[in-house]
Amino acid sequence: MIGSLTGTLAWKQPPRLMLDVGGVGYELEAPMSTFYELPRAGSKLTLVTHLVVREDAHLLYGFVSEAERALFRSLLKVSGIGARIALAVLSSMTVSGFHDCVRRKDLGSLVRVPGVGRKTAERLIVEMADRLPDGIANGAAAGTPAGRPASEAESALLALGYRPAEVTRMLGSLETAGLSTEALIREALRQAHSGH
Repeated sequence: MIGSLTGTLAWKQPPRLMLDVGGVGYELEAPMSTFYELPRAGSKLTLVTHLVVREDAHLLYGFVSEAERALFRSLLKVSGIGARIALAVLSSMTVSGFHDCVRRKDLGSLVRVPGVGRKTAERLIVEMADRLPDGIANGAAAGTPAGRPASEAESALLALGYRPAEVTRMLGSLETAGLSTEALIREALRQAHSGH
């Protein structure tokens, strides 16, 4: 099992990034909560990781914090939750925000996560209620500017499971000038999560 990687951030384009570790490029998928914390390309970086082995692929997921990885792993144990929905949850809210949703039985916030319907949200609340650690907080910092932020933000939102019409509406309501890809995605997700 690959537990963590330390190397140079070769490139990042949500939801994927590549970490160069001693000349070997590891391609990882990561939630937006991790992308908000990434340094600029060419910087040294350590990520904790989770490896999923399938018949057709080995998929590596990266996280800036152990709290994120722990929540990701807990979500995978919930019936009907795969890696895509787990990433969407972490991209839509902080670890502590998710825990608050479960504690408050806040179905409304959970069903705004792409891929999470009412039944899945109810299952998350029931099955995650006894897995909540105390006192976990997870902040997010602004990302660094990237090329073509609007189109990169669009690609990332589509990859997170939003429909094209939703992405157009989410980004169309934002003032995009001067914002980084991560800032655009964060603002679009914030608006979607707050119900506009």
